[in-house]
Amino acid sequence: MTANGTTKRNPLPHGVYVPTVAFFKPDEEVDIATVEKHAAYLARSGVTGLVTQGSNGEAVHLDRDERKAITAATRRAVDAAGYSSMPVIAGCGAPSTRETIQFCKDSGEAGADAVLVLPPSYYKALVSSESMHAHFQAVADASPVPVLIYNFPGASSGLDLSSDDILALSVHPNIIGCKLTCGNTGKLARIAAAKPDFLTFGGSADFTLQTLIAGGAGIIGGVANMIPRSCVRVMELYRSGKVQEAQKVQAVVARADWAAIHGGFIAVKTGLQSYRGYGGLPRRPCVVPDVKAAAAIHEEFREGMELEKSLEQS
Repeated sequence: MTANGTTKRNPLPHGVYVPTVAFFKPDEEVDIATVEKHAAYLARSGVTGLVTQGSNGEAVHLDRDERKAITAATRRAVDAAGYSSMPVIAGCGAPSTRETIQFCKDSGEAGADAVLVLPPSYYKALVSSESMHAHFQAVADASPVPVLIYNFPGASSGLDLSSDDILALSVHPNIIGCKLTCGNTGKLARIAAAKPDFLTFGGSADFTLQTLIAGGAGIIGGVANMIPRSCVRVMELYRSGKVQEAQKVQAVVARADWAAIHGGFIAVKTGLQSYRGYGGLPRRPCVVPDVKAAAAIHEEFREGMELEKSLEQS
């Protein structure tokens, strides 16, 4: 049961979660058919779960109805593909507590099993630590589904929650975990060691092994849109005790992830267009890379995609 008495539809098992990209038609309307196609593809690749409206999902480019529609379409596609037990998490960060709570309620209605919440940061100089903690507690009190704290200073005006902040919030019964895109593996180790039942996810696939060794629950990584099986393979090898093999695959994943990190969701979508034949259009003011830049992105993903295709065939 969640804090407000609702029943959790799906648990959140350890593993690889994919923060999916959003898809648009040439007129910038949401492309629901491609949302469903991509979600089904990822579900069949062996990942543990999907995340809508993360940083990769252009959440700030979507209105409220579009956010609900994408989460609902993702849930629908996963169920139709035969993966009804696969968790879907929805990003719900907003500048105010009120809007964050509304997004959480919308996400529960749309079929999400949990929500991922960035700290509000627009007025960060005016929000004390106590007020920030109160924000997350109010959101967790009101959310119909469990809450994951999303620590991503790069998307939060540099606001960086400490391990002390997160552990203090972890006592709330409806706050079940966190995603650490800050890349601070020391912070991750402190949280995982202090509270092993709390779901501590690495926020990028390039430190999957470090996350697992420190006791983390897995990763929520954008490059898994491109190479889901490769990301899963790192975890499988580690869990089976094949650490050296895991290191070799991790190196390939980390190199591919660098393209996704410095190129952002545009690089991921460009890579999907290049290798999968769909998905390249972002919403303005972001634009499709020119031919030369797109060719460079294709080349950056080549090694990772070669590994991915070999895993698809095996």
